[in-house]
Amino acid sequence: MAVSTSFSGAKLEALLLKCASSNATTSTTTHFSPLGKSRNTLVQTHRGAIRCEVSASDVSVYPPKKPSTISALEQLKTSAADRYTKEKSSIMVIGLSVHTTPVEMREKLAIPEAEWPRAIAELCSLNHIEEAAVLSTCNRMEIYVVALSKHRGVKEVTEWMSKTSGIPVADLCQHQFLLYNKDATQHIFEVSAGLDSLVLGEGQILAQVKQVVKVGQGVNGFGRNISGLFKHAITVGKRVRTETNIAAGAVSVSSAAVELALMKLPEASHENARMLIIGAGKMGKLVIKHLVAKGCTKMVVVNRSEDRVGAIREELKDVEIIYKPLSEMLTCIGEADVVFTSTASESPLFLKDDVKDLPPATQEVGGRRFFIDISVPRNVGSCVSDLESVRVFNVDDLKEVVAANKEDRLRKAMEAQAIISEESKQFEAWRDSLETVPTIKKLRAYAERIRMAELEKCLGKMGDDINKKTQRAVDDLSRGIVNKMLHGPMQHLRCDGSDSRTLNETLENMHALNRMFNLETEISVLEQKIRAKVEQKP
Repeated sequence: MAVSTSFSGAKLEALLLKCASSNATTSTTTHFSPLGKSRNTLVQTHRGAIRCEVSASDVSVYPPKKPSTISALEQLKTSAADRYTKEKSSIMVIGLSVHTTPVEMREKLAIPEAEWPRAIAELCSLNHIEEAAVLSTCNRMEIYVVALSKHRGVKEVTEWMSKTSGIPVADLCQHQFLLYNKDATQHIFEVSAGLDSLVLGEGQILAQVKQVVKVGQGVNGFGRNISGLFKHAITVGKRVRTETNIAAGAVSVSSAAVELALMKLPEASHENARMLIIGAGKMGKLVIKHLVAKGCTKMVVVNRSEDRVGAIREELKDVEIIYKPLSEMLTCIGEADVVFTSTASESPLFLKDDVKDLPPATQEVGGRRFFIDISVPRNVGSCVSDLESVRVFNVDDLKEVVAANKEDRLRKAMEAQAIISEESKQFEAWRDSLETVPTIKKLRAYAERIRMAELEKCLGKMGDDINKKTQRAVDDLSRGIVNKMLHGPMQHLRCDGSDSRTLNETLENMHALNRMFNLETEISVLEQKIRAKVEQKP
């Protein structure tokens, strides 16, 4: 069972999901506390807030498979009938991060940005998933969903992750973390603010959260709740960096990689070590800039095209940057002492057999070549580390660099928590204001059924010879009356969630209307959504 080492403490309090293999006839979903608490206890955080609530009801035992004569929907309703009477669906995050999961597993789960829309579509095709988003970076793979049923939603998403990655469900559950609603909201806000990063306050994660929103625009399944969550997370990330000094002196993954290389190299070799950077994207460019900041004046950059390298050369005119194409990569490695890799390749760029016969590094660096791989999936095959003539480091090894000044980072993180707490309350208030939407829909449907029934009676009494113009006039009259009658109640069911008094009054109005018009007996909106999903299945 993995326990996060995140300095913000966010994952230390999170309860990890442990579930049985998906091919078992009886599947049990259980939450365990990494702090050694029993599953029916509450976990208290260092901030005094309850991050996860776990009780006997959270342990869901799914019944054995029923004969095919019983519909899928009936099976769902029988296993947890009361679940569908609750109108508010759940925001959940199911994730694996650098704090809980080794890079060997994260690289199998990584989803390229171009594949995010496809992943969203597949997730939203699951029976109990209504909205979805994917946040896949070198340090984390997190799935955010709006689930119509918590437990079944977790089961479906976990099985989907297993299917797409080839990792058994049992192995995933040993490393993944699971957060619901307020905890999920706080988590993405901490992520966007840089509190959950390996390097506190690093700015790249905020850009990655922005990219989730950019890619999600226009994608079916990136709906109102998830879109609102990520947009609010961007606001939080910006505000934390503006109002606190969390970013002051902060390092990025790229700068930590440079620091790690300098820590491992003999100090006397820093000035003359031969540097090679493979990949000239955002990460590669940052590596180059940090090398320059440390006094490096000459380096070789391997990239698919020279355009990006030329742009970097123009920006850093006092540095000798030599471009080489990918076809000369192995030759360049043989002439380098330190090799940084940061490409988007989904498979290793080279393996042990490709580099075992290359000339050794110079004696000035100890005769061993250093590979600093900050890509996920990894660019350097794991087998390369078997060679005695090389040392291979990946993103998980950067913890050695960022372990310094931990107390200072914790103090800065606590300054940001007040902002995150305030913003979390605002987002939850906005979500609460959406709770009236099902009542609005059911009230309109209720009024429309009455209107249609009375309209049909009226037209029947008027006879068959009534012309179309008169029919339309009567129809418009009935619509107008209904709309006028509903205008007042509808106004009292809407609020923006920014005023707690207004929100409380709105929710009271919602409950009153439910009682007056007996709307609770109407088919649950969640059940309608699940029924529609099940009926779409072939």
